[in-house]
Amino acid sequence: MLKSVLPLSFIVANRFFGLFIVLPVLSLYALNLEGANEFLVGILVGGYAITQMIFQVPFGAISDKIGRKKAIAIGLLIFTCGSVICGLSSDIYTMIFGRLLQGVGAIGAAATAMISDFTNEENRSKAMAIMGGFIGISFSASMVLSPILSKSWGLSGLFYLSAVLSIFCIILLFFAVPKEPKISHHDPKVPFLKLIFAKDFFIISLTNLMQKMLTSIAFLAIPIVLVNELGFVKENLWQVYVLSTIFGFIAMGLGGFLGDGRGLSKAILLFGVGLFIVSYAFFSLSNNTVLFIIGVVVFFTGFNLHEPIMQSCASKFVKSAQKGAALGVFNSFGFFGSFVGGIFGGFMLHHYDIYALAMICVGLCVAWFCLLLTIKDPRVFKTIYFLNGENLDALNGISGVFDKFSAKNGVAVKFDSTLIDEEKIRNLAK
Repeated sequence: MLKSVLPLSFIVANRFFGLFIVLPVLSLYALNLEGANEFLVGILVGGYAITQMIFQVPFGAISDKIGRKKAIAIGLLIFTCGSVICGLSSDIYTMIFGRLLQGVGAIGAAATAMISDFTNEENRSKAMAIMGGFIGISFSASMVLSPILSKSWGLSGLFYLSAVLSIFCIILLFFAVPKEPKISHHDPKVPFLKLIFAKDFFIISLTNLMQKMLTSIAFLAIPIVLVNELGFVKENLWQVYVLSTIFGFIAMGLGGFLGDGRGLSKAILLFGVGLFIVSYAFFSLSNNTVLFIIGVVVFFTGFNLHEPIMQSCASKFVKSAQKGAALGVFNSFGFFGSFVGGIFGGFMLHHYDIYALAMICVGLCVAWFCLLLTIKDPRVFKTIYFLNGENLDALNGISGVFDKFSAKNGVAVKFDSTLIDEEKIRNLAK
C-alpha cells in the first residue's frame, strides 16, 4: 500500500503546498499591486477556488474514463501555467487571472480516487489519513516558510516555486507511482443529483465547504489585522505561524490516530468545529494582540485536527464505482467554500471590520455543529470478502448492503452494520 500511497500523497501535498505557500502573505503583498483594494484581494485569495469547484467534478469523472494518471498530469500542467502567469503579474487583474487558471488544474478528486483504487476498504482509512497528514504537513510548512521566503524572493518567487514543484510532481507521477489497478463494479451508479444530496455525503461535503471558507477568511484577515491594525511587524509573522504549526502538528497526529485509528472521526469533526467557534470568538477581540494570536493558534489546531480524516469520511459514504465523481463533488464544495470565504471576508473587511466578520462566522459554526450531530458515524460501515463464488445477486435490494465490487482479495461487500450484520449477509449469499 505504501508504495503507491506515499508518492501520490506527496504529489497531492505538493499541489496544496503550491496553493498554501502564498496564502499567509498574499493579502499583504497583493495590496501593493496596481489597482488593488481589499475586495479585489479577497477575490485573489479565494478566486482560484471557484475554478477548482467548477473543474473538480469533470476531472474526477474524466479520470474514471481516461485513467487517473493522465487526468492528474493534465491538471498539474495547467496549474504550472497559472503559477507562471501569477509570478509575472504586476497588476491585480492579471494575477487574478493566473489564480483562476491555477484552479482549473483540479486534480484533487482524481488523486484521491487513485489512492482509493490502490487500497482495500480496511486500509483505505489509513491511506486517506496518510494523505491528509501530508496535506497538513504541507499546510504547516507553508505557514512557516511563506513569510521567510517572501522576504527574500517576493510574492513572484513563491509562485515560481509552485511551478517548479508541479513539474517535479509530473515526473514523480510517471516514475514513482505504480500502474493503475483495474477494478470492476457490481452495482449500478447512483444518479448524479441523488449522489450529491444523499444526506450523510451532503453533510460531510458541507463540512468541507465550511472548513475551507473559514480558512480563506483566516488567511485573508490574520496578516491584515495583525500588521495594519495591531502594529505587528510584517517580517515577524513567521513567529505566529511557527507557534500555530507546533500545535497543528500535535492536532494532526491526534486527528489521524483517534479519528481513523480509534473510530472517533465524528467526535473529532465536532471537536474541531468547537475550536473554530473559540478561535473566531478570539478574532473578534482584535484590539488585543495576545488574544488575537491565541485565536490564530486555536484556529490552525482545529484545521489540522480535521484535515487527516475528512477525505476518509467522505469516501465511506459513496459507492466504489463513483469515487472519482463523488470526491470531485466533495472537493468542489471545499473550493466553493474557499471562494466564498475570500469574497465574503474581503467584502466585510473593506466595508465593516473584523468584529462583525468574526461574529457572523461564530454563528455559522454553531449551525454547522448542530448539523454535524445528525451525520451517521463513519465507523458503522464494514466490509467483508467472498472468495468462493457466492451468489451476490441475492444481496440486491437488501437493506443495509451498501456496495459490491471486485477487489484483489475477492468480491467485497460493504454494509451498514447498524442495519444488517455480517452473519446474515453470509447466509443470504450462500
